[in-house]
Amino acid sequence: MTAGGTASIATDDTTDPPLRPLPARAALLLEQVDAPPRLVAHLRAVHDVAAQLVEWVRRHCPQLEFDAEAVLFGAATHDIGKALHPAELSGPGARHEPDGRQLLLAHRVPAHLARFAGTHASWTAPGIAVEDLLVSLADKIWKNKRVSELEDLVVARLAGADGRQPWEWFMELDEALTAVGEGADRRLAYQMSHPLTRR
Repeated sequence: MTAGGTASIATDDTTDPPLRPLPARAALLLEQVDAPPRLVAHLRAVHDVAAQLVEWVRRHCPQLEFDAEAVLFGAATHDIGKALHPAELSGPGARHEPDGRQLLLAHRVPAHLARFAGTHASWTAPGIAVEDLLVSLADKIWKNKRVSELEDLVVARLAGADGRQPWEWFMELDEALTAVGEGADRRLAYQMSHPLTRR
């Protein structure tokens, strides 16, 4: 793979901003579907924010049971359908959601991991798990977009796990999200520094 290719964007060290590399399986999938550079950069930024959220939940609410690896894989692949619908990288559209799930299933990704491609914009749908909420939250907070309805759902899961009052969790989560949101400009600049299409 040449410098600046999918594998490089997915896994090379970054300093501005410092971003965790994507999981190896996700990086390989993105290479296999010939994901555009900007998509890979976006997924890496969202994955890094998801990792920060996972660490925060583990530290502040260890009673909340969830599959951290599923959250990280989900964040790393949630928009993979945009490889099929590249116009949705720079404009509106939701075709990437069901098509992304199908694409992952076609690459033998188990349904419980492929689901995030279809659920990351549907946090009020029946049967949404805390893992789905965390992927959705990462997909908003990476660019410092606050969605009170989504945050309230996360607060309810936190409060339900340890019995503390929702308002207490709201204040703690708000502080954490504000801190993560402060890196949004650098993450956006990183994403925009990558081309929309392959040259």
